[in-house]
Amino acid sequence: MRPAQAFLNDVDVSRETIERLEAFEALLRRWNAAINLVSKTTLDDVWTRHFLDSAQVAALSSSASHWADLGSGGGFPGLVVAVIYKEKSPETRFSLVESDARKSAFLATVIRDLDLKAQVIAKRIEATEPLRADVVSARALAPLATLCGYAARHLADGGRAVFLKGANHREEIAEARKLWQFECQLHPSVSDPTGVILCIENIQHV
Repeated sequence: MRPAQAFLNDVDVSRETIERLEAFEALLRRWNAAINLVSKTTLDDVWTRHFLDSAQVAALSSSASHWADLGSGGGFPGLVVAVIYKEKSPETRFSLVESDARKSAFLATVIRDLDLKAQVIAKRIEATEPLRADVVSARALAPLATLCGYAARHLADGGRAVFLKGANHREEIAEARKLWQFECQLHPSVSDPTGVILCIENIQHV
């Protein structure tokens, strides 16, 4: 079974979306030879480790008009969600915050080549003007306590943070609650048996 076909077993997207993700994969492989966007050991499993892992957050906030992805790196999860939303929610705009100049250039190339409704902000997260986004996402970026601070800065009132976390998520939640009050829903990951997606709302400093 082709990796893209296996992806379709878990994510309901069109043939056009799959073609865009295949173009994204080709760019990722080409650029990864020069800059470290993702671990080379994960490239052979890119459709599960990166695309499926990112795509699963798309369904958790389908009504967003502005989605901010923090520390976007190689585009996960933000660019994958932007590809999916190009058909499912074409009015949604994306802001990808990435301070590394080379990674920012990669993100801008994918956005241009795939004609996505997205912008790259090549700044540090804490130096970026508040984005007032409906959704803030991040993957493999920082401990939850730090992410809550980022989300509190960049979320609009009533917004939602969506963070992909691994096996230590309960410990991270406990640590974060020492500094922050928030509501938290846990969704099991479809790509990582020990992982979860944390949906966090109403973040306030203790």
